Amino acid sequence: MILVLMGPPGSGKGTQGARISEVYGIPRISTGDTLREMAAAGTPLGLEAKKYSSQGLLVPDEIVVGLIKERIQADDCRKGFILDGFPRTVPQAEALDAMLQAAGREVNKVLNFEVDEEELVLRLSGRRVCTQCGATYHVKFMPPKVEGVCDACGGRLEQRADDAPESVRRRLVEYVQKTAPVLDYYRQKGNLEQVDATPDPDTIFARVRELIQGMSAVPVQ
Repeated sequence: MILVLMGPPGSGKGTQGARISEVYGIPRISTGDTLREMAAAGTPLGLEAKKYSSQGLLVPDEIVVGLIKERIQADDCRKGFILDGFPRTVPQAEALDAMLQAAGREVNKVLNFEVDEEELVLRLSGRRVCTQCGATYHVKFMPPKVEGVCDACGGRLEQRADDAPESVRRRLVEYVQKTAPVLDYYRQKGNLEQVDATPDPDTIFARVRELIQGMSAVPVQ
């Protein structure tokens, strides 16, 4: 079972990816995590990617594709894997298809987690982070016991600059512009599934399981 997860910031795809990974026993591969892991391990591609990321630059497609290709050849990916954060462009999607086809494999499903823009703004702009220990809260969904004060260490809670409503809206516009062609690519291939990510996580996961039911990875007992 090979899945690609897509969705804007705040859609909860990371949470769902982690649950799929746990239940089906296949790894969730985050592009960002893979970049950091391979850079820390000192692999040639990892070190090359670090040259860009350390300067705040986008890592070129060919390096990202190479890192993903290296990662999905690992033993833990034999039964399948979940891609979160890749592909981000149509050339990356085409490169993924090519590398999978060469191995006699294919992307089974692309799950696109959809949430209304106003709900996403509420989710992201309500986040508060402790300036001392980094603990994360939400003014509506997970508030601290005392407003503005971290439960864990008593530190001051702040809203990150990129979580301000106007910043969130800009990020969402950018996300839609960048990912629309990728969604169209998979829609034309016939393996794109839309997932309503508005309900609670359990309801969303039940829908996810319906969509991937019958695929080759067998749930762990």
